[in-house]
Amino acid sequence: MVERRFSRALKRGLDVVVSAFGLLLLSPVLVCVAVLVWAQIGRPILFRQQRPGYRSIPFFALKFRSMTDQCDGQGRLLPDGERITTLGALLRRSSVDELPQLWNVLRGDMSLVGPRPLLMQYLNRYTPEQARRHSVLPGITGWTQVNGRNDLPWEQKLALDVWYVDHWSLSLDLRILAVTAWKVLKGEGIAAEGSATMPEFMGTAAAPSHDRARVR
Repeated sequence: MVERRFSRALKRGLDVVVSAFGLLLLSPVLVCVAVLVWAQIGRPILFRQQRPGYRSIPFFALKFRSMTDQCDGQGRLLPDGERITTLGALLRRSSVDELPQLWNVLRGDMSLVGPRPLLMQYLNRYTPEQARRHSVLPGITGWTQVNGRNDLPWEQKLALDVWYVDHWSLSLDLRILAVTAWKVLKGEGIAAEGSATMPEFMGTAAAPSHDRARVR
């Protein structure tokens, strides 16, 4: 138990150091991207959306905007694929749109590694097993992201999140961070097949298995 607490303290320390250093080092990139978003997509520059965090407590996750607010004749937002701009697609492919979440990590809303924060409306759609993904801080990257990201069906993604909760260690986090850097360079798994992003999670009838997926 003491060892576990020490490891969690080290994890938080790593989060603080890396996020603070990252924000400082990448500040010129953040400023340039902010100017481009303002010029090509408009204000607000940052997309703020309430997401469930640790123990499902809501927080506002930050991202650079990648979509316009275009609506159809009835005032409904157009599909994601029609609203993503060329700049937005580039930001998503490179994962640069996620960089503002370093501020969420510094604040303690998120960790560098953990299950991705999803939508608030999904909370009542999870099985009890799937809901255990909220037993840890959400992350900028995670076990799911290095095992397929949006290429995977929802049930498999959530099973991988729960696997991470049960098998977390500092060495696993470091491995995930290393593989994430490689996958970002390759641009893998940004969107699900046939979708500009990821289809909405509508719930599942049974809890997925806990089989471990291999890093590809």
